[in-house]
Amino acid sequence: MAFQMRTIALAALGALAAAGAARAQDVVKVGLVSSQTGPFAAVGRQMEGGVRLYMQEHGDRVAGKRIELIVKDDGGVADQTRRLAQELVTNDRVHVLAGFTLTPGALATAPVATQARTPMIVMLGATSIIPDRSPFIVRTSLSVPQLAYPFAEWIHGQGAKSLVTFVSDYGPGIDYETYVSTAFEAKGGKIAQKIRVPLANPEFAPFLQRLVDLKPDAVFVFVPSGGVGVSLMNQLRERGVAQSGVKIYAEGSMLDDDSLNSMGDSALGMVSSHTYSAAHPGAKNQAFVEGYRKLNGRRPNIVAAYGYDGMHLVYESLKKTNGDTDGEKLVASMMGMEWESPRGPVKVDPATRDLIQNVYVRRAERMSDGEVYNVEFAAIPATKDPTRPAK
Repeated sequence: MAFQMRTIALAALGALAAAGAARAQDVVKVGLVSSQTGPFAAVGRQMEGGVRLYMQEHGDRVAGKRIELIVKDDGGVADQTRRLAQELVTNDRVHVLAGFTLTPGALATAPVATQARTPMIVMLGATSIIPDRSPFIVRTSLSVPQLAYPFAEWIHGQGAKSLVTFVSDYGPGIDYETYVSTAFEAKGGKIAQKIRVPLANPEFAPFLQRLVDLKPDAVFVFVPSGGVGVSLMNQLRERGVAQSGVKIYAEGSMLDDDSLNSMGDSALGMVSSHTYSAAHPGAKNQAFVEGYRKLNGRRPNIVAAYGYDGMHLVYESLKKTNGDTDGEKLVASMMGMEWESPRGPVKVDPATRDLIQNVYVRRAERMSDGEVYNVEFAAIPATKDPTRPAK
């Protein structure tokens, strides 16, 4: 009798284990690593907000599988990003890694994705080389040269023959300085000077005076968004740079949709370039903005759109593989995928695993609802990263 009971108990445990395994196979786990605390917390919140909006709109079941989102906070520290990604792969057994607020974190995690053969959807890091670090990386944001080259060429096309680059003295600033200068000079323009300002506690006055004294046709400016960007825009206006005849052109994240209203009149009239604006015309973006506001209580910015599109890749690739979560099959199914994003038409370039997308030129304007938006008035369609030629 005891033997019979033990046999029944073991059979029951076996059935439970089998049922658990079956249930596990019915779940697709997506590990989102982003900054939820620290100096880049607002960026991480926008990213997660876009991801959750997509899941709310499209449900949590795809190709017979339930999507489970696991969010981890890296605090903006690259070593933490890599460690959390490793834990997600090893302990949580995620099928997709996603997020990555900063380039260093994405680069640090690339070997994890390669070793685990797990798709890695990079939703923000903008350094050009990121997708080259792992065949499992697909990026839904942009690269610095993808924005810098067409914008510099557009500036030259407006009649500017001389240009000053005015950037914060750190990695992204130097990247923009390099690529804007290269593209502008390739069109026959002259770089009058490359001005770098300290990243921490910059005092812009002497640098702005140098800019006015140089009397270039135009200046390209890039500093981090937030307080530093607001300070620079205020001082550009106070110093009368535009009134001196210098056309001012800004990298678009300086006029981030999440903080644009807080900049007040200092942003009005500023011309910038990026791949998205909350004022982008069309029903797709209107629904995105309204849905995001309702879910998250704020206006979406470009990072929200990147997160939203990243989840689109996950869902659509699962549909193509009929729910097969093999990493190589998922990545292969993403190649050449194209769709209408809130930012406009996008396509995954099979040669680079980056998005081919529009770059927009915008002007900050106060709209009828009293809010300030980046209003697009020119588009450079279907841009690629010119530093990463087709293979």
